[in-house]
Amino acid sequence: MNAEMHTRPIPCTGEPLPVIGCGTYMGFDHAPGSGEFTQLPDVLAALFAGGGSVVDSSPMYGKAEAAVGQLLDEAGTRPQAFVATKVWTTGRAAGIRQMENSLRLLRTERVDLLQVHNLVDCENQLATLRAWQQQGRVRYIGITHYTASAYAEVEAVLRRERLDFLQINYSAQEREAERRLLPLAAERGVAVLVNRPLGGGGLLRRLRARALPAWADEIGCTTWSQLLLKFALSHPAVTCAIPGSGSPVHMAQNALAGRGAPPEPAFWTDKLAALAA
Repeated sequence: MNAEMHTRPIPCTGEPLPVIGCGTYMGFDHAPGSGEFTQLPDVLAALFAGGGSVVDSSPMYGKAEAAVGQLLDEAGTRPQAFVATKVWTTGRAAGIRQMENSLRLLRTERVDLLQVHNLVDCENQLATLRAWQQQGRVRYIGITHYTASAYAEVEAVLRRERLDFLQINYSAQEREAERRLLPLAAERGVAVLVNRPLGGGGLLRRLRARALPAWADEIGCTTWSQLLLKFALSHPAVTCAIPGSGSPVHMAQNALAGRGAPPEPAFWTDKLAALAA
């Protein structure tokens, strides 16, 4: 692993995790032989070359799990990957079937992280995840969501359950997680994966029409995506940001945002209004 990418410890074990990963929503939902699929080996190569490891997927991401499994096997890079996926269904038996299928698609007998996607049937699925963790079929367990309207429920689960990971949306445009969830995760010793760190794409599209501010150079950023990732990583509760990408160029650029420590949160005080405008 490239030592230049900054790492942060997973609180429950102290295991270092590189701060930039790769989300597979949309970008990896492609069949072998398609033009889009031919780029994916280079996406993962760029992630690993940049020092990253987290590859996050889900059964709801179409062909993404199968793509990840095939790509890791064909490139022989599975040891470099921290593979995360999710369970997204109702009922204990259905959850087990879905998770078994995920492992089959990912071509592995053990996954690094399994998460209850969007809290669907959370209590039932967490019970199975705990059993699988005890059996050694999953290393870490957690929950996910991507919208502030669910934060009250996310908070309740985070307070009630002993979890290893929380995956939540957080960006310069969507800062609601700062109020309660990120501080609570830190208090509870829960690692945080940030989805939608680029604002779900809309913010980045607007910013790309503008020149980078002069102060971007102060924090080592040459693209708007790097700047937005640095913002997400500035919160001390965040362990890793997982921007989605199906582009090797974008993945390589994103990985550079993980170099060195991000600026302190106070750095952004007078800058966020301009970003969100």
